Parts: sequence; structure tokens; C-alpha cells
Amino acid sequence: MRVTGVRKSFGGTEVLKGVDLTVAQGRTTAIVGASGSGKTTLLRLIAGFEAPDDGSVSLDGVTVAGPQTWVPAHKRSVGYVAQDGALFPHLSVGQNIEFGLPVRGRAAASRVAELLEMVSMDPSYAKRRPSQLSGGQQQRVALARALARQPELMLLDEPFSALDAGLRVATRRAVSETLREAGVTTILVTHDQGEALSFADQVAVMRDGTLAQIGSPFVVYTRPADRATAEFLGDAVILEAWMEGSLALCSLGGIPVRRPSAQGRVHLMLRPEQIRIAEGGNIRGRVVDTDYFGPETTVRIALAPIAVDPSKPVDPHQPVGGEVISIRHWNAMLARPGTDLSLKVVGEGVVFPWQD
Repeated sequence: MRVTGVRKSFGGTEVLKGVDLTVAQGRTTAIVGASGSGKTTLLRLIAGFEAPDDGSVSLDGVTVAGPQTWVPAHKRSVGYVAQDGALFPHLSVGQNIEFGLPVRGRAAASRVAELLEMVSMDPSYAKRRPSQLSGGQQQRVALARALARQPELMLLDEPFSALDAGLRVATRRAVSETLREAGVTTILVTHDQGEALSFADQVAVMRDGTLAQIGSPFVVYTRPADRATAEFLGDAVILEAWMEGSLALCSLGGIPVRRPSAQGRVHLMLRPEQIRIAEGGNIRGRVVDTDYFGPETTVRIALAPIAVDPSKPVDPHQPVGGEVISIRHWNAMLARPGTDLSLKVVGEGVVFPWQD
């Protein structure tokens, strides 16, 4: 699937501003962004529910939307699963799935049973009504109905957001495994960062109608393109730093940075899990307060100011340190408020050009 230079406006407001996106056959891409960023509009353009103002959409090398081309949604080989499943309440589970089948009778019943097993449901569920199913089961039935047409591309529009936390994880894993085994190219739209990172082979971060970054989950999380992307994708520790070569000098000491984007005064980004409580560590801090979450505790730590050489003139651009940062730790008893801790940093940091 390829989207090239797609633009879309509603009522004079430009929602998509020249989006380019490629999804390889059989792979999974998650489009993640805040509400209003344009991600659902992009999905609707790919599905054929809306037409782009400019640019093109192609599936398997065939243009389905462009300046001189328009293929309606029902003629595209695309499956679509909405946030609420959108099952027909007056039809049974089997009849909902049959709706997408080109055959009827025994052949259809056999295919329905096969599709239910594909989404980890017993064929006996075919006789039930959607109202007799849990939220997670309804989403699996919606997926089975979409798979019935054997689509080349599956579009998932925040299909897990209405489920509770435990059910959301189980349903997401089941859906992911089903699509992977079927070899279906998939695009998931979500505002849940963790969902995007765990579900997809490729993550596209959308912001203000453009794709701010596209890459593997590991790359976009550990090497975000800018500060806004870093803070959107997860908790981030942002510190003032001074970049010299490949070393960022800050209140956590000298932090190595691979291919820094700027020198001199910068902002340094680390993920909280990179900062660890370690006996004998050369970084000092005092616990301000904590938030207990069971398996882990969020610990707010006031770092010590950066030592200054009194024999040298004061540089107003050099960081002074003393920031309050948040990290996570498993032992709540070890990090009580007022406790002095030794810390160490694991791995590399990422720097962004300085902005006041």
C-alpha cells in the first residue's frame, strides 16, 4: 500500500498536509497520534470512504485514488474494523460474518466456522447475537467478518480502545496473531502509544496533519525525531545539556550521544528506565516523592547541581543542573522521600536543538 502526497481539507481546514506512507506486503503499520492529528482521516482515504483533494493511493501497484482515478470502497480489496465493531444487532454472529461472503448455504456455514476458529472462537458462537458477546468477542467477530472477503489490506480504526485494560491486551494479541498467520497487510490507527509500539512492525507518528516520523517501534521510541515525538511516545527525562563532540554534559554527568543533531546548548532526552538506582553510582540525588503502582514505583528525584570551577568565568549558556526528574523502580521501600540515592545511566541519550 502506498500513499503519496495526500492532502485533505474539510470546511477550509487542511487536515492532511501532503502525507507519504508505504506499507510493505504482509507487514503491519501503526499510525499513532493525538486526537485531531488526521490519522482517522488518512485511514478513511485509504479505505475509500473519502476522496483526497490531492495526491494518490495505490494498492498492490494499482492506483485506487488520484487526480484521474477513483475506485469506490466496495471495489477495493480492503477490510475495515471500526472502534465499536459495527456488528448488525438484528443478525446472529454467523449471519454477520456471512454478510461478507460471496457464497451461501453449507459452504457459507463451513467458512463461518473456519473464520471463527481463526479468531480463536468456538464455531458454536455462530448462533449467538452480538448482544450476548463480550466487547472483546464482538471485536473478534468484526475481524472475522472483515477477513471473510479475503482482503489484501486490513484497516483497524482504534478497535481496542473501548475495551478494559486486561481484555484490550488479550484481544490485541489475538487479532495480531490472526492477521500475521493470514499474511494480511495491516494498518492500525490508535492514540495509544504502547499499543502502537507492541502491535506493529512499523510505527508512523502523526502530528498536525503530517507524519513526524516513520520507523520501527524500537527506533521511534529510542531515537525520536524531535522533542514532541519523544514526549508523545512515552515518559521522557528532558535535561539542559552542553554538547561537545559526542558527549552531552549535564546534571547526570557525561552522556554519550550517537550522531548528535546539534552542538553547544541542547536539550538531552533519556527514557526513565535508563536511569537506575545503583549503589556506588557517581550521580547523586534526593527523593522528593513517590507514586506507588504495585509492580513499580515512580520516583521523583532532585538532582544535585553541576559542580562549577570557581577559577573559571561563569558561562550563562552552560547548564546548572539541579533538575527534578522521574524514574521508575521496583522497590518502593528503597526510595522513600528524603532518601539520598546513587544513580547511574545506561545507554545513550538523544539531543534536540535548544529551544527557549
